[in-house]
Amino acid sequence: MDSTLDFLKRLDEQGARFVVVGGVAGVAHGSTLVTEDLDVCAPLTRENLAKILAALRGLHPCWRMTQNHRPLAENPTELAGYKNLYLTTDLGQIDIISEIAGVGDFADVVHESITLDLGPVSCRVLDLGALIRSKRALARPKDLQAAAELEAIRERRICPDTEGE
Repeated sequence: MDSTLDFLKRLDEQGARFVVVGGVAGVAHGSTLVTEDLDVCAPLTRENLAKILAALRGLHPCWRMTQNHRPLAENPTELAGYKNLYLTTDLGQIDIISEIAGVGDFADVVHESITLDLGPVSCRVLDLGALIRSKRALARPKDLQAAAELEAIRERRICPDTEGE
């Protein structure tokens, strides 16, 4: 989790616009499922890409999905037109996604997010209902498992156990 918090602090310090989604958002809402990467939704505009690149500086970001894991371009103009950045760095994997299945583009994601204090950083995190929708929309076995757990968490919040009253 330290590397995740380091990523988030770096993005925040550079003023990058992003929302935490995926497994880390699930953990922030109480999920026990472990994730090996950080997923964030961010607008991949030239201005925001410059901030993201500044946050990744010194971490040796490379394309995770390419055969030779070629280094990520350092100029935001070279990344124009990309919809997603699937990266590996010295801190671990980070996926920067411009649109979330079941939710929509960055503006929709921001609208369905909340600000959470994650210790050394406060940042926007996809809200529980939208996170469940996104997991259901992806429909991979691991996402359906996560959705079921998140639905149980939501149910406990709505109808807390009243035993012992």
